[in-house]
Amino acid sequence: MKVLPQTFYWDKNVTRIAKNLLGKVLVTNIQGKKSRGIIVETEAYSYKERGCHAYNNKMTARNQIMFEKGGLAYVYLCYGIHHLFNVVTNGSGKAEAVLLRALQPVEGFAWMTHRMNTSSIKRITSGPGKLTKAMGIDRTFNGKDLITSEVCIEEGMKVNNKQIVTSARIGIDYAGPDAKLPWRFYLKDNEWISKV
Repeated sequence: MKVLPQTFYWDKNVTRIAKNLLGKVLVTNIQGKKSRGIIVETEAYSYKERGCHAYNNKMTARNQIMFEKGGLAYVYLCYGIHHLFNVVTNGSGKAEAVLLRALQPVEGFAWMTHRMNTSSIKRITSGPGKLTKAMGIDRTFNGKDLITSEVCIEEGMKVNNKQIVTSARIGIDYAGPDAKLPWRFYLKDNEWISKV
């Protein structure tokens, strides 16, 4: 499949990118071990709202990659345990990103189950921390180019608006009223979405 061009990530509307990523395919190719999964759940984050690590466009050591031009990976550690994978969007200086929350595996089942220390493929990518572990993504992927590196996103299946469910994002109560923004998107009736 064809890798998404960098211009895909330059859209100034982060929620539109979050929706458009549904049905696309996340790929890792680590030392010849290729894994692929259809993106079935996303969340959008913008410097304009309190759920974002770069709220008010405030740069820190952790979030500085979000200020680069769209098309890079932003990977951070959550609760000191889980690596979370985000796609940087918009132009440089406008800190926005889309968190990938769940995948439907399509290739590399042996590598995924090995990384997850299980013999079953069931629900091993149904959450943001699980999908990164299964795909072999960690902090070393932070800042990777999504076009030419060992992680990329390919064109996938077409998704229409009737297939997309919209809701509030998960686990960001600290964001106050912004926690209620309808910026989580997932494929209707897909068994791989994360459990709330």
